[in-house]
Amino acid sequence: MRDTRESRLLLVLLIAIAFALITVDIRGGEASPVDGARQAAATVFGPVENGVASAVDPVGNAIGAVRASGARHDKIAALEKQNAELKAKLGSDDRNRSRVRQLDAMLKKSATGQYGIAAAEVIAIGAAQGFSWTVTIDAGSRDGVKRDMTVINGDGLVGRVTTVGPDTATVLLANDPDFTVGTRMESTDELGFATGQGSRPLSVQFLNGKAKVKKGDRLVTFGSSKDKPFVPGVPVGEVVRVDPSGGGLTRTVYVRPYVSFTKLDIVGIVVQAPREDPRDSVLPKKPKAPAKPKPTPTVTVTISPNGDIVDTEGNVVGNIHESPTPDPSGNATPNADNAVNEQR
Repeated sequence: MRDTRESRLLLVLLIAIAFALITVDIRGGEASPVDGARQAAATVFGPVENGVASAVDPVGNAIGAVRASGARHDKIAALEKQNAELKAKLGSDDRNRSRVRQLDAMLKKSATGQYGIAAAEVIAIGAAQGFSWTVTIDAGSRDGVKRDMTVINGDGLVGRVTTVGPDTATVLLANDPDFTVGTRMESTDELGFATGQGSRPLSVQFLNGKAKVKKGDRLVTFGSSKDKPFVPGVPVGEVVRVDPSGGGLTRTVYVRPYVSFTKLDIVGIVVQAPREDPRDSVLPKKPKAPAKPKPTPTVTVTISPNGDIVDTEGNVVGNIHESPTPDPSGNATPNADNAVNEQR
């Protein structure tokens, strides 16, 4: 096409329309009027992304074997068996070993929390949902994935499903500024709401402005009505900073998430919630405090004018004028100096 006035006007018009659609989409949030078009795009382009990822990834088919079997709690044993088979199928290179560790950690988390999961791989980042923190995964409605399902990995809460196509889905990550999840503090059960802040720690507002919170306290998801969009008991993160309460009705703290959102690879979509709230059982075990060193007993001795060495109880344990005498075996008997050293 020649660079004519008409072509330039057409280009400007198309750019203006694109920015208008982006603005409408961002302001509309989940009720965006272009949501239908986005889902249609996921239907059309999802298989392309999925196919490209499968072509360059030898682990994809093996993870697919795990995906379909995670929908029922009574299939945990089958998951473990398939996980072992998956390890045998994978190669020995560093990346595959890393992915096996990720998959193994996620399956252990799901087994502990009794979450029925569908395993998936992250195949793209920054999906077509404005400028939010999102990823695209290679599992969709054909795998039982639906909108507003919780997404986890071996470390904890990853996010929630926002858009679903037949073979792919979009996940809004927990560090996105538009992401909010109800939380519960370990042990004290204080409730709050965690909000994403991009690359910074999550901001958590506790409902109780006088809640006792300290650095190192840990949080899990509180859970939602009918377990959507969040199931209970998923590890969220650890408190790294506590703001003074200031007498307000709420209290804000800052939490470092367990999940590294820039290194996502293997994730699990919770397609079936646990029968019972797992409470704090899914949290990682706390490291044991180092044992306190046992104090070394100190013995004080005194030397009398005649050279006797006397301990604190008044017992004579030797004499500084004594010289070592051989015992029947030929070894020398400790002299007074040795006795002093031993008592010390």
